[in-house]
Amino acid sequence: QGQLVESGGGLVQPGGSLRLSCAASGIIFNIYTMGWYRQAPGKPREFVARITSGGSTKYQDSVMGRFTISRDNAKNTVYLQMNSLKPEDTAVYYCKADRMDGRGNYWGQGTQVTVSS
Repeated sequence: QGQLVESGGGLVQPGGSLRLSCAASGIIFNIYTMGWYRQAPGKPREFVARITSGGSTKYQDSVMGRFTISRDNAKNTVYLQMNSLKPEDTAVYYCKADRMDGRGNYWGQGTQVTVSS
């Protein structure tokens, strides 16, 4: 059974940076597209960024140029480098693994990111 564990969240001032990590276990990592989603209080969960096993990336417009997703297939880990953080980036951030043949997915438990002065 696959498992995803996020880390790296916390409290940061506006304009600051954080790097989130998501470690995967129990899956064949390089057949999964990895993604980050977020959910702010009272709002639906939304897509942030994703990266295929080959390194192709896609971002939500509001984070383009500020966030960078990357993956290390040798470490079964995906990262989200977040720079120039804004209060509106405050949310619980979730990692997701989507099997490329569409035959399953996994979610992590989430990590809180709070951007506030």
